[in-house]
Amino acid sequence: MTTTSELPQAAPPAAADVFPEAPLRTVRAKGRIDPAYYWMVVPVLALFAFFITLPALVGVFFSLTNYAGYGDWKFIGLANYVNIFRDPAVLQSYIFTFIFALTTTVVVNVVALAIALGLNAKIKWRTGIRTVFFIPMVLSALVVSFVFNYLFSNTLPVLADRFGVTPLATSILANENLAWLAIVLVTVWQAAPGATIIYLAGLQSVPSEVYEAADLDGAGSLRQFVSLTLPLILGYLVINVILGFKGFLGTYEIIVGLTGGGPGMATQSVAMRIFSGFTGGDYSYQMANAVIYFLITLLISVIQLRLIQRRGVSL
Repeated sequence: MTTTSELPQAAPPAAADVFPEAPLRTVRAKGRIDPAYYWMVVPVLALFAFFITLPALVGVFFSLTNYAGYGDWKFIGLANYVNIFRDPAVLQSYIFTFIFALTTTVVVNVVALAIALGLNAKIKWRTGIRTVFFIPMVLSALVVSFVFNYLFSNTLPVLADRFGVTPLATSILANENLAWLAIVLVTVWQAAPGATIIYLAGLQSVPSEVYEAADLDGAGSLRQFVSLTLPLILGYLVINVILGFKGFLGTYEIIVGLTGGGPGMATQSVAMRIFSGFTGGDYSYQMANAVIYFLITLLISVIQLRLIQRRGVSL
């Protein structure tokens, strides 16, 4: 007697036989682009091209002319670019801008990391203290600079004179050697909260088990910071350095509100000099300056990205 298990069983039908059009539909689904993609991307690209790319190309075009911002113009080739490298005032603005950006980047990251470490600790009223520290970030840079202008020009000299601090008895904004320090101080006061938020995100991403293991091994606070915290938040440090340095290269509002580029031209940034050409009849010359500045910042960006890739930092 033949059992059911001994009977020959038919092979299961192939998927192509049951769903003959499935592979074709899959191919079509993979090759098909949802129309919503075009409705979302094309308008953005068009707006970017109209408001960013087109004005940039127009600026490059006029940098090759003698256009003053009004009236007639004619082509003069690379004369504007050659004259910029011979202009000591322009070179001075570049020196000031890069020294300011480097100094402020270092100070902001040191201060922000110190604040983040304090705010990440288990302290009383931590939430309220965080709110106080983040207030400067939401204030207008121009308003902040005007407030500090009054403090540096009036309040600080009066207090310095009362306590016998002679170097500060007059406004440091009128001192060619100290005015840039006031700009750095105000910039750090306003920029540190933004960097602190990024560092807080990095510190909170570090597992607590790491520090518990370090405590069991007898590592002190300084050792834990150097060997554990800093390497684990290195990506966040890189983000803050890149964003901060790029932002400080284009500093404008705080300098306008504090010193207006003075005394003399001691604190005039590249951005201030470029903007001055738009209303001072020096349009084409400063457009050439803007093109050079763009290429320099682009080169710095490429170098930063290369260094990040070599170090293997994941952002």
